[in-house]
Amino acid sequence: MGIKFEKILIWGRSAEEYTKMFGLNLEDNKLKIIDCAGGPASFNVEMTRRGGNVVSCDPIYKFSKTEIAQRIQEANREVMNAVQGNPDNFVWQDIQSPNQLLNIRRSAMQEFIEDLSLGIQEKRYVIGELPTLPFADRQFDLALCSHFLFVYSEHLSEEFHLASIVEMCRVAIETRIFPLLDTSGKLSPFLLPAVNQLLKQGYKVEMRQASYEFQKSGDKFLSISKS
Repeated sequence: MGIKFEKILIWGRSAEEYTKMFGLNLEDNKLKIIDCAGGPASFNVEMTRRGGNVVSCDPIYKFSKTEIAQRIQEANREVMNAVQGNPDNFVWQDIQSPNQLLNIRRSAMQEFIEDLSLGIQEKRYVIGELPTLPFADRQFDLALCSHFLFVYSEHLSEEFHLASIVEMCRVAIETRIFPLLDTSGKLSPFLLPAVNQLLKQGYKVEMRQASYEFQKSGDKFLSISKS
């Protein structure tokens, strides 16, 4: 059975998950990072505690903590219904049960909620959305995009995907996107067209192995940089 969501959900992941999803190493953690469509992930606050330099960009940062928390609760219900209804779509290894999944994600998103006010003051959370980011050319070393592009291929057009990737490449030296599957677990229909267009435009594009797999076959990320 395939999974479909009626809208783009507000859900977040931890720094440990980001590290595995994007193949981040100790040198990567020293880079200036932009987390595009960062949502309520705890990556920013966790990395900041470790001395990292991370800015998260998302339109949800215009909302209050109460409003964001309410939308997280709605997403919790929708995601858990989908996961519990389609357990064979997932790899139950690092995360061993739906309840453990919910606890991990709740913990990450609660860290974000508690950090939001300070993060906004420190300009670590910036209101903005793809495909037009409020940053200068090459302002960052690395742009990350987790569970937005390719995942929501039913909601975002092929043109949107290409424009968003090119925009991330404008503001950062390298861009990484995870995963490459849509919510149904199939390879996004926009992946190969986007790769072909990026290659034509002179970008270097690599599909790289991640040390993370929860959605079955969702174990690769795309790396894009100017060749």
